[in-house]
Amino acid sequence: MILITGANRGLGAALLAHYRSEEAEVLGTTRQPQGDLLPLDVSDPASITDLAARLSDQPIDLLICNAGAYFDRGMGLGDTYDADIFARSFATNATGPFLTVQALLPNLRAASPSKVAIISSQMGSNTRARGGSYAYRASKAAVLNIGRNLATDLADEGIAVGIYHPGWVISGMTAGSAANIEAGDSARGLAARFAALGPETTGCFETWEGQAMPL
Repeated sequence: MILITGANRGLGAALLAHYRSEEAEVLGTTRQPQGDLLPLDVSDPASITDLAARLSDQPIDLLICNAGAYFDRGMGLGDTYDADIFARSFATNATGPFLTVQALLPNLRAASPSKVAIISSQMGSNTRARGGSYAYRASKAAVLNIGRNLATDLADEGIAVGIYHPGWVISGMTAGSAANIEAGDSARGLAARFAALGPETTGCFETWEGQAMPL
């Protein structure tokens, strides 16, 4: 079974549609109840616990940690940053994926070998430090670090972990920007990356097209 967080719109919805088109067994989550999507707010530890209880020990072959938020888009050093922007960014983009993986470890272990795919961003690369969007960049760098350490800790259990840059996807998050990649194209590319993920590539940081990203 495949589980995708943040599957109600944008890239998450495109990934859900892709796997459903292949008739895969797939579930998606959303913060607000919607259709057949499961409720999950990754910034709320209690919500993550509730999801884990709902899924019980159902095996998860692929967990896609996609849910994320960009609270400081367009902000720079001269803007007013309050601590809450950083707190919310980390709760959603870094702590949330970690706690989700931790809570669903029994499900991943039940399906072992299994996989975790974490959607980060090239903006989380320390090499590509281009300024601005400090909270978002820091939270995506954090989840990159988390993913690589999870890869180390879970390798002996047959659980591979990959971290991915989805490209500049056209979505509500990128409205008004120069985003130029259709969500469906990114989803198909990412699905190919997830399929290729395994023990030999665990800990990878790649683009949706399979190019290695600098750390």
